[in-house]
Amino acid sequence: MPPGAGQPAINLPPATAWLIGIMVAIHGLRSLLPPEANAWILANLAFVPGYYLLPPPLSWQEIIAPLSHQFLHGGWGHLAVNGLALAAFGSGVERLAGARRTVLFFLASGLAGALAQWAADPAALIPMVGASGGISGLFGAALRLLSGGGPAPGRVRILPVAAIWIVINVVFGLTGGVEGESIAWIAHLGGFAFGLAAFPLLRRRAP
Repeated sequence: MPPGAGQPAINLPPATAWLIGIMVAIHGLRSLLPPEANAWILANLAFVPGYYLLPPPLSWQEIIAPLSHQFLHGGWGHLAVNGLALAAFGSGVERLAGARRTVLFFLASGLAGALAQWAADPAALIPMVGASGGISGLFGAALRLLSGGGPAPGRVRILPVAAIWIVINVVFGLTGGVEGESIAWIAHLGGFAFGLAAFPLLRRRAP
């Protein structure tokens, strides 16, 4: 049997594959729901910075929205782009860090992105959805990984790629991208910064 025969064409690590599968399943279910149900989901499970200006205590929606918004998407195109990016960046990180740390790192990056978006515009009432903050964190970690994860020399190699990525996000965010839609580019930058800074947390201790 030739090398590679019988291997799947797409060989994703389990946690990355599960994250993508969950997002696809959720969006598939949402596509079957009536508009009123989708509106309820966006109102309660998307991240809306302005809700956090309300007096305490926090509602259950406000508690889970920084996590739940990462599994919602604005459309199949949005989901496809995020799914491909998650497959690309999540695979390398998971092979380094393992499934559990990768999932936790992804969620923490998404939280960092939501916090950055809130800090930039705390009164915003536009629902934010998508896994871009978490994926941006994985991208930051992947850059550190590809650079060797070292100190100064690695950072020098990272800088040009990071600068280009930041410029692209700012331009697309301010112009609305290809389709003129609202893009939470500050959440992307927040997740990316977290991924770069927190990369050492992914390294497993030697046995």
